[in-house]
Amino acid sequence: MADAPAFDLDAYLARIGYDGPREPTLATLRALHVLHPDAIPYENLTPLMGDPVPLGLDALQAKLIAGGRGGYCYEQNGVFKAALQALGFKITPLAARVRWNMPPEAPLRPRTHMLLLVDLPEGPYIADVGFGGLAITAPLRLEPHTPQQTPHERFRLTPIEAGLFELMIELGPGDWRVLYRFDLTPQLDVDYEQMNWFSACHPSSLFVANLMAARAGPHGRMTLSNTQFTMRPKGRPVIERTLTSMDEIRSVLTEHFGLTLPGGLDRIGPKLGL
Repeated sequence: MADAPAFDLDAYLARIGYDGPREPTLATLRALHVLHPDAIPYENLTPLMGDPVPLGLDALQAKLIAGGRGGYCYEQNGVFKAALQALGFKITPLAARVRWNMPPEAPLRPRTHMLLLVDLPEGPYIADVGFGGLAITAPLRLEPHTPQQTPHERFRLTPIEAGLFELMIELGPGDWRVLYRFDLTPQLDVDYEQMNWFSACHPSSLFVANLMAARAGPHGRMTLSNTQFTMRPKGRPVIERTLTSMDEIRSVLTEHFGLTLPGGLDRIGPKLGL
């Protein structure tokens, strides 16, 4: 039997700019959780170009760590899980049904989002660095009803029934919106392979028809949705700009999101009307 691929923890920590303690503590988890979404942006260039999205650890390290790329939830939280486990954290991978921008009466969608449960002496915490333009920038206590402040927005967990929760974000004072619904059923790598295939290959998947990129840093959030580039600086007005060429797309992805661009990026032009 072949050995499992090794995770290069030093390379990961250098990629996100972390040089602090390596003990598996809540303080370490918080430090990593805020750095990751700034250093490794969310993006779906690979499925948008029609290429496969491998989830093997070697492939994830080559792309997100050594390759200067980002990825979507399975890649982001896959790398984060490997890093946390290398540091000695106890992790349970979970899956969620996305509810963002859906009316409460809308039918439930399949489980297509990956998140992590981290067991700490202080209790269980949710970790998730891969929810696009609203990526959580701090771990959240698995504590119902209590609003929890992150370096960006406040979040809270609402119980639906025993062991079933909805994660909510406060976009403005008292304006709470549901992001996703999840339970505590552990997921296997093969479960994510099926979810990943749907997300990367199915013609109805948003990821094969729309450009998405996001970054959350100390000064605020920025997103790219098809040709709409939006910057949300903390405490300042939103700045929006419509991109009108592939040259502008490339410039924003490199200069604002810090991405090393893959070859063949022109293939996404027709999907963006460019």
